[in-house]
Amino acid sequence: MPVKKLSDLAKTIRSKNAGTDKITFDVIFREPDTYELVKRSGALSRTSVAGILRIDPARITDFVEYDPAYAIKFTILRDRPSGSPGDGDIFGAQQYAPFLDLEIDTTA
Repeated sequence: MPVKKLSDLAKTIRSKNAGTDKITFDVIFREPDTYELVKRSGALSRTSVAGILRIDPARITDFVEYDPAYAIKFTILRDRPSGSPGDGDIFGAQQYAPFLDLEIDTTA
């Protein structure tokens, strides 16, 4: 099964604050064919995101495949408010790393 890493396919993979209690993730592609390939692969779904981030699926508040921008976007509830004691990433900007090496079946 030929596979590629998500970081090799996506133009942008990022995370950032979405208010004090949420972090949002964007996976954006340059061309529609690559975007459609990743969608068809099923590698990014509510279930897979929960597994990759090791969180309860109930913490995923939004999961959107946004065709006009060739983007897959999802938002999670933080386990503590941004900037509160014990928060290791005030801006939520370092949470995307587990998705970089996500393997995508390119035969999907």
